[in-house]
Amino acid sequence: MRKTFLLAVLAAPLFAGGFFLQLGNPEGNPEARKLNAVLVIQAAGCHDPATAEVTATAVGIVNGERRAIPLRVTRLAGAGSYALTQQWPREGKWVIEIVARNPTQFTNTLVTAGPEGIDRLHARYSMKAFTAAEVEAML
Repeated sequence: MRKTFLLAVLAAPLFAGGFFLQLGNPEGNPEARKLNAVLVIQAAGCHDPATAEVTATAVGIVNGERRAIPLRVTRLAGAGSYALTQQWPREGKWVIEIVARNPTQFTNTLVTAGPEGIDRLHARYSMKAFTAAEVEAML
């Protein structure tokens, strides 16, 4: 039931002409595995995925200090597919903010990362920019 609900939520923007991001396991993508990626990002929806520009920032707290680190996102061979590698310290708790734009649309996703890895199951998706308070709430 939970998987069916999640699929319905993720598929809804497809039928509404939306633009959204899907987060995947890099183990399912040989190219991402070769890069030692921790996350695969797929731009999806009713647009040309090849036109999507994806950026990411890690926001975290390490030893009581708040840090923001711009991350390099690597384009993969598939249209609208990207890989993200571990570029933030392993210690501490982090929120990865992923932003995607195409010529007419915007979407973004927040996903937590920590010593246990990336928590794709509890990622938050929005077609409006997240506020600083929303990012903080995930830390």
